[in-house]
Amino acid sequence: MPILFSKTLIACGLALACATALAAAPAAPADGAKAHKAKAQPKRAPKPEAAPGADEAEPDITDTTVTEYSCELGNKITTYHNDKDESHIALRWKKRLHRLTRIGTTTGARRFENALFGLVWIGIPAKGMLLDSKLNRQLANECKSPQQIKPVVEAAPVPQA
Repeated sequence: MPILFSKTLIACGLALACATALAAAPAAPADGAKAHKAKAQPKRAPKPEAAPGADEAEPDITDTTVTEYSCELGNKITTYHNDKDESHIALRWKKRLHRLTRIGTTTGARRFENALFGLVWIGIPAKGMLLDSKLNRQLANECKSPQQIKPVVEAAPVPQA
């Protein structure tokens, strides 16, 4: 019985390895044409596609209210709000300042996006989170400002006469 189990385990491992290798292999041309070998080039991060009129310059943060957030895994995020412009914020992430535009929500959450870089900042009263919409993953979670970290103190009930 142990020999049968070990042979089955080895067969499953080989099948998994073959399936992984086939999934990673480049597809052959559909029309039967010869595929030419390209010179190996170092992989580069994809450049963000610039929308027409997109300004990649860092936003101006003069006359703004600064909020610093501490997130899980030691990440830090800083947001800059201008009281005169509720439809935009500036967000500092990984030493770069990004301009994000407010997107309306039905839940009351504050959602800001930068489609060029794929950044999405969602702020709710308890915390904030930063998402990468291009790679569909979280960049930072459980982001809390010093005000959000303070414990909530409930008011003492008023005695009724």
